[in-house]
Amino acid sequence: MAMNNKAVRSAIAFAGMSAFALTACTGPSGGGTSTGEAGGGTITYGTTDKVVSLDPAGSYEAGSFMVMNQIYPFLLNAKPGSADASPDIAESASFTSPTEYTVKLKPDLKFANGHALTSSDVKFSIDRVVKIADPNGPASLLGNLKSVAAKDDSTVVFTLKAGNDQVFPGVLAANSGPIVDEEVFPADKVMSDDEIVKARPFAGQYTIESYKKNELVSLKANPDYKGLLGKPANDGANIKYYADSNNLKLDVQQGNIDVAGRSLTATDAADLEKDSKVKVHKGPGGELRYIVFNFDTMPFGAKTSNADPKKALAVRQAMAHIVDREALATQVYKGTYLPAYSVVPDGFAGAVQPLKEMYGDGTGKPSLDKAKKAFADAGISGTVNIKLQYNPDHYGKSSGDEYAMIKEQLEKSGLFKVDLQSTEWVTYSKARTADAYPVYQLGWFPDYSDADNYLTPFFVPGNFLKNHYENPAVTDLVKKQLTTVDKAEREKVLGDAQTAVAQDLSTLPLLQGAQLMVAGADVKGVEQTLDASFKTRLGVISK
Repeated sequence: MAMNNKAVRSAIAFAGMSAFALTACTGPSGGGTSTGEAGGGTITYGTTDKVVSLDPAGSYEAGSFMVMNQIYPFLLNAKPGSADASPDIAESASFTSPTEYTVKLKPDLKFANGHALTSSDVKFSIDRVVKIADPNGPASLLGNLKSVAAKDDSTVVFTLKAGNDQVFPGVLAANSGPIVDEEVFPADKVMSDDEIVKARPFAGQYTIESYKKNELVSLKANPDYKGLLGKPANDGANIKYYADSNNLKLDVQQGNIDVAGRSLTATDAADLEKDSKVKVHKGPGGELRYIVFNFDTMPFGAKTSNADPKKALAVRQAMAHIVDREALATQVYKGTYLPAYSVVPDGFAGAVQPLKEMYGDGTGKPSLDKAKKAFADAGISGTVNIKLQYNPDHYGKSSGDEYAMIKEQLEKSGLFKVDLQSTEWVTYSKARTADAYPVYQLGWFPDYSDADNYLTPFFVPGNFLKNHYENPAVTDLVKKQLTTVDKAEREKVLGDAQTAVAQDLSTLPLLQGAQLMVAGADVKGVEQTLDASFKTRLGVISK
């Protein structure tokens, strides 16, 4: 589906989940009854995603955030249909100086366990994310934060290192922003899921009533929620987890679940378009799929026996010259993804496509001659062995076909021999930060609708990738765009940052998500589950 940049940018403001989301026309299953009226029944959501941790300090991926986004309060949030971060449990929030962001809480807030929710909890929540700095956590989002002060029970002041931070409100609405109970959570370590559920430190739209990790989560509407999103449209919600997308698809067709999200294959979606019980909606999305290079352990990496930064760069360049994104998009994903030529998906303000010109034939197609030249110029002779890891469940069943094709493309060049391996997500998410994978798959589902969210988490010191990449010039550009107020100037800096990253090839962008959504006739407001902050909120669905 071809769309111009203006159309894509407009649609991105309403996109929430760059994957397949489906709704059956028949009633929900497992613990709920559909009444057909707003405020009645229980909605059931199915997914192949996995929860890594319910502790906001210990996870930074879609599966965990799907649950956290229902149960924890946020200072700011994005109301469905808007791209702006607006006060949620905050009464007001604004810059009171270039380096001070002041938030005033609504009165009489409390957690489901009866504990009062005050500015002290806010300070505690943000400080512990930074202090714990878990390898799988969102601490990288808070890189510009200098300190947090609780001025009184309802007033919080965030002091920033650099003033005029254009994305800080979005950061507070993202993975780093859930507010937790300081009387429950330890300050210096991640808390287990079972301990969290038992302590009931919830103050979002829902509370957790029962929890079987990566099997079934049962949620109940929280009558004490006072945030932006209002009362949930349903009395309760279930999140049901599937090991295989085939079973997820079957339950959609049989009406055993109301909504299904990440992930179904492109073939599944095409089949469901023919099903009279469901209706498929199509639109662009902000998901990015890419390959990560570990600068220590990749071929010729800094800690290998034959370390050579020039040869390591040539390996990355040769892969960029060889990979055929169009083939991946059309043959594996049936057009549900588009080729990506930058670390920022096309359609975001400031997005450019430096990889299209710098690698391959200059138009987006591969070039074997340029790959061979990269090897020759670096003094690489013979075949390079690549250990390439991918994940079969978190990014969808089609990942196997995607990476089988990448292996085929690389080996067909005669320059590479690929050892392709897969690991399930719960193990994968931890092993990748422990230098277990020299070259590996990742995907990104944005926290907030801004190009910065594709830069700051990945290309500054202490970044989420933990791939040992650091370039001071890139860091300076990323920091500069954060505080550049003039729109046109900021977009130029964003473009310069993308070009600099493309030269280093810390990551190799492959595909940009094109969103599919299927809604049944009896479930209203499903489109609003995909909001501007790329969050999935069950509570806005009316039955």
